[in-house]
Amino acid sequence: MRLRLDISYDGTHFRGWARQPGLRTVQGTLEEALARILGGEPRLVVAGRTDAGVHASGQVAHLDLDGEQQERLPRRRRDGDERDAVAALAGRVRGVLGAYPDVTVGRTSLAPEGFDARFSAVWRRYAYRIADAKAGYSPLERLRTTSVRAELDVDAMHAAAQRLIGLHDFAAYCKAREEATTIRTLLEYDWRRGDDGILVANVRADAFCHSMVRALVGACVAVGEGRLDIEGVVKIRDEGRRTADTKVLAARGLVLAEVGYPADALLAARAEQTRNRRDTGDIGA
Repeated sequence: MRLRLDISYDGTHFRGWARQPGLRTVQGTLEEALARILGGEPRLVVAGRTDAGVHASGQVAHLDLDGEQQERLPRRRRDGDERDAVAALAGRVRGVLGAYPDVTVGRTSLAPEGFDARFSAVWRRYAYRIADAKAGYSPLERLRTTSVRAELDVDAMHAAAQRLIGLHDFAAYCKAREEATTIRTLLEYDWRRGDDGILVANVRADAFCHSMVRALVGACVAVGEGRLDIEGVVKIRDEGRRTADTKVLAARGLVLAEVGYPADALLAARAEQTRNRRDTGDIGA
């Protein structure tokens, strides 16, 4: 039995998603909670392995249960309805995590046939929040918002972001990983200033290489500060080399907001296609 888990977390006090010996991680925390309920050694497969300090409001993972674990699913009805038992698991996990945890499982459901949280995904969407001099600093927002001292030109940032959209080699905006491709399709990239003055980036791509979102955000901040012109972000991308002209911004402002999947009938084909093209994965952003 394969389950889908919809997950959110505040990444501030986690050392990223992936389980690491001796370190507190999102995966490790959730798998320990699941083991208390289901027994065995539950292992989660996730849509996007976020870095230390990165948050998520729309993370997705899947979990395969053996026969014994299926028998230990919580039963809310006497008829033992399977879907009801699966849905009840989310509540049990929340109970184990306790009051006010920094990670939660909002929903558990039976995964459609062919579903793979990682390989079936067709896109991921991130949001990035910046408080500039115009927005001002709010202590209440400090854990999910990056501060920039200058007043940023959001129109110039938006124009620069639009120039980066499309299928390109984003090596200049990624931290290199051996044998991992840096070719990605950037589907959306835009900036707006909210009613509260906070600048918010919307970034959606088929996948992201390591630190890509934070590097793209850093490039547009350089434009917003007037240190780099709009054509400069394109030139950096096309030259394919990392440069000191742009920075990889802090993890605190980044949130994995949503993961997109195709229709159920296409899930297995999409997973196979993705495995064949790239089995090194999507990390960090």
